[in-house]
Amino acid sequence: MAPVLTVRLTAQDLTRVRLTYSPLFDAVISVRLVKEPAAHALYRPWREQVAPRLAAARAAWAPLAELVPTPVVVLPGFLSEPRPSPVPDLAVELAALRALAPELVRRGTAALPRPWPPGLLALREDPASGLARLADAIEAYWELAIAPYWPRVRALLDDDLRHRARALAEGGMERLFNGLDPAVRWADERLTVAHPRTAGTRRLGGRGLLLTPTAFGGDRVFSKVTPPWQPTLRYPARGVATLWERGRPRPPAPLAGVIGRSRALLLVELTTPASTGELAERTGLTAGGVSQHLTALRTAGLVTSHRVARRVLYARTVAGETLLRAPG
Repeated sequence: MAPVLTVRLTAQDLTRVRLTYSPLFDAVISVRLVKEPAAHALYRPWREQVAPRLAAARAAWAPLAELVPTPVVVLPGFLSEPRPSPVPDLAVELAALRALAPELVRRGTAALPRPWPPGLLALREDPASGLARLADAIEAYWELAIAPYWPRVRALLDDDLRHRARALAEGGMERLFNGLDPAVRWADERLTVAHPRTAGTRRLGGRGLLLTPTAFGGDRVFSKVTPPWQPTLRYPARGVATLWERGRPRPPAPLAGVIGRSRALLLVELTTPASTGELAERTGLTAGGVSQHLTALRTAGLVTSHRVARRVLYARTVAGETLLRAPG
């Protein structure tokens, strides 16, 4: 039987329940998916695409890899500092990371398994320089592994937040909490989490609770309820199991009627980022035709391009995701 974490929420805590997501946390927790290739089959399509790029640039993101143990028993608190922001932004989170107080760094690393790697020792000895290197490593990792996929991931997380807000409006805290995950239950002013690592009872002391959907956390619920951090519960976003599905869906007829079948087909094919050559092979269009259509889609703000090493990968933007999700 899994350990159970019980969180007691007062009336003041309940008035301070917030919903947001964290680009930084999703980036950090995704590292375990790279370091454990035999696990987490759901993410295999993503891992197969990013693994060669990450291997070629290992030195650039090594400071981050050192801080994410596998299996994940505990993460340093400062690596996933919760921020109840209405517009989550990686740059804002990294700025806060660079400015973190040295004592919080040392406290956050003390719980990590030993022996500590050299990079972690250097971080504890000189937190300011170590945090600057770590933030740079996270930026490098983000560009290689997350940025080309982020519009699709962000659309999924935004959808989840809208669903949770609607649940709260229609059924109050009971429907909100009990709909998060099978491991989470709300009754009698107590929130219980069937937690793989943490057990016991915690009180939040009026600090409220931040609810955060994750795209790269797998099927696990993560909690952070100890000071000085904002109490947070991270749960799998709705539809995350479909995020990396492979398939050959047809372009919606209404969309094809507006932007043309070829462009609609390319937009549908960009479920995961792809190069011009890959799209030509998958769609049967010529490479020149694909390039022209992608230029038009990019001008319209429906796709974006990311240079990764010698390749240029195209991905849907949030506007492109929204267009595809619109009812026909």
